Formats: sequence, C-alpha cells, structure tokens
Amino acid sequence: MAINVQTRESVATIAMSERFDFQVHREFKEAYVPLLANPAIREIEIDMSRLTYLDSSALGMLMLLRERALAENKSVRLSKPGKIVMQILEIANFGKLFQISQG
Repeated sequence: MAINVQTRESVATIAMSERFDFQVHREFKEAYVPLLANPAIREIEIDMSRLTYLDSSALGMLMLLRERALAENKSVRLSKPGKIVMQILEIANFGKLFQISQG
C-alpha cells in the first residue's frame, strides 16, 4: 500500500491504494498526525479512488482520525470510493459520520 499526501491551500489529501487494513496503521497515522498539527490545514480528504479493499480496522482508523480532527476543528472527507469500498462504507453507516464525495 502506498500513501501519498498532498496539500493545496487549506486542504490536505491522503491518497491510498490497494488494501487499507491493519498492516498500514502506522503509515496512515504518520501521514495524518502532521496534518492535524498544521493550523493552515482545515480539511483532510481521504482519496479512496485506488482502494480495492478496506476492513474493520480501517474503519476504526478513520473513526479515530475523525475524532482527532474534530478536536482540532478540522473536517474529514472521504472521496471517490469505488463500488466495493462504498458498499462497506454504507454498511457501516459512514455516510452519517463523514462527507463522502463521488467526484
């Protein structure tokens, strides 16, 4: 799994590919912790367009990021999930917790 972070103005994008599971928890945390500490960043976007799989530990990691972001007055948006990933997000009712954008 490759994690790539890009920032543009007040939005930081964490792009991930392939599998999002417990194996990448450390790498994922290392990607978002500096973003939470950066006062210029107001929104963290998780680009899911290249994800083929996520499991319950990934859902937990997203929830933890959401909690920490809210504590810093930042928002988290999930973007471009594929069909399978979107089904998992829907089953977990993540649409009630996160803004999910398709485009």
